[in-house]
Amino acid sequence: MEVSKEVVDAAWIKDVFVFLGAAGIVVPLFHRARIGAVLGFLVVGLVVGPYGLGRIAQEYPWFEYLTIRDPRRVEPFAELGVIFLLFLLGLELSFARLWQMRRYVLGVGGIQVGLTALVIGAAAGLAGVGEAAIVVGLCLALSSTAIVMQLLREQHRSATATGRLALAILLFQDLMVVPILFVTGVLGGGQRGIGTGLLIALGQAAAAVGIIMVAGRYVMRPLLRFVVATGSRDLIMAVTVLIVVAAAGSTGAAGLTTALGAFLAGLLLGETEYGHQIEIDLDPFKGLLLGLFFVTVGMTIDLREIAAQALYVFAAVIGLLAIKAVTLFGAARVLGVSRALSLEVALILAQAGEFAFVVIALARGNGLFAEPLAQFVTAVVGISMILTPLLSLGARRLAGRVQPAEHAGSALPEDESELQNHVLIAGFGRVGRTIAGVLAAENIDFVALDADGALVTRERKRGNPIHFGDASREESLERVGAAKARAFVITLDEPAAAERMVAVCSRRWPDVPIFARAKDLAHASKLASLGAVVVPEAVEASLQLAGRVLEKLDLPEEHVAQRLALAREAELGRIHSAKVEKDGRSGRARAAD
Repeated sequence: MEVSKEVVDAAWIKDVFVFLGAAGIVVPLFHRARIGAVLGFLVVGLVVGPYGLGRIAQEYPWFEYLTIRDPRRVEPFAELGVIFLLFLLGLELSFARLWQMRRYVLGVGGIQVGLTALVIGAAAGLAGVGEAAIVVGLCLALSSTAIVMQLLREQHRSATATGRLALAILLFQDLMVVPILFVTGVLGGGQRGIGTGLLIALGQAAAAVGIIMVAGRYVMRPLLRFVVATGSRDLIMAVTVLIVVAAAGSTGAAGLTTALGAFLAGLLLGETEYGHQIEIDLDPFKGLLLGLFFVTVGMTIDLREIAAQALYVFAAVIGLLAIKAVTLFGAARVLGVSRALSLEVALILAQAGEFAFVVIALARGNGLFAEPLAQFVTAVVGISMILTPLLSLGARRLAGRVQPAEHAGSALPEDESELQNHVLIAGFGRVGRTIAGVLAAENIDFVALDADGALVTRERKRGNPIHFGDASREESLERVGAAKARAFVITLDEPAAAERMVAVCSRRWPDVPIFARAKDLAHASKLASLGAVVVPEAVEASLQLAGRVLEKLDLPEEHVAQRLALAREAELGRIHSAKVEKDGRSGRARAAD
């Protein structure tokens, strides 16, 4: 029977309504309980999925309006969430930083995957699953990039030692996708010789990565610069999404994870002048799409199947968590990582990952996994992922007891590119460049923000540390280290933008001095009332011109300096008086209300 397009559209709209409604109720409750949004979305999927309220809907049809019966309808959007998560993580990193972490990517990641696959595979073999035990061990050796990195981002810890070590291990696990898929295909039959097939698979993967790297340098960056020059934020976002999806599709076609391609695209664009603004614009979409991914994970949990063999399922979950935690802790300690950091990362990465669902589907399709085994492994994977937020909370507290400081003395290299004790300049026109030149002459670090794409590109080529972005937005300021800045210097041409930035900086970083250029007296009084030290542009230009005139009239240099100081003080006094008068009017208006 053919289903009409109208019915499909109605079902899709109903699913969106259920997702947004449940997320709007459950996720805030989990936030209030300080558990995090990830577990909230997982619980939403468990409740509204086909194995939750979907089963009740068979007896009580009105429950149909509260369920998502077909997870496949939202899976493409859920995968986009994972793709954008990895893309944003790539934006925050750099190739130099990854090279610094190579010891942990290959060392800790390699030891962990090898030992975990061996131990779990041996245990599965003893349980009598035959050659499928190899695939069980391999797929359960990988952890969930989506859940772990989102948890760390929610806690603002993705750039800490914990975040860097976790990402290093997860990167190696992503690289293991091709061999695992290949082994699953070979054991399922119908594949060519192992040596030839593996070489072809690895060749395809290397070619995909190489194409992305070359295209990123010679196509992505020039294309993005051309688009930024148009000044259209919508067009910038559209081209960015195109780049991310193209990179993800390239690695997906080569047998790697689509998330790895998105991560590489993020690395490439993160080293451009536009990385900060791209990250800010895409972040809200990533959060919503990633929520769909967590919901789909929760929808895979069949509570009846778990109840039917609860003892074996939970024993397998505990065994999985214990094996992975022990092997991760041991691998990290062998590589010189501190006890506290090794312990926390071992517990955070102890779950199975989303890639296991792909392997299970492939193994089921080629007859390697019987249906009972596939359901059993799916339940183990899903439950372990649901437990991750709780493990994360426990891991952080336990690590804090072992070593109270944030993993002080960990062997991981620090991020050398992190800005601190610098001056943040908003607007890099004539005045901004002059101030930057003075700071550079005094060996004072600075970083600039400007919304003119062509200017940013030109100044980056000259070696100036400048980024494309809206300096009046709090997110843009945070990305260039506003929290660790020595001072803010505002030279923006647009008065409203300057006022917004002063307001944000005064509220978020009240101890950091703010210096602002003002167009006129009214603008100066407004900026001063918001908390800035104001330098009126017209006043300073007039005083400089007056000083030159007095010098040419042969007045003594000391007398000229004194006269200019008095004039400057008078003008600043007028600004202060205007500010006091404005504040008084505002106070009287509030009192009248």
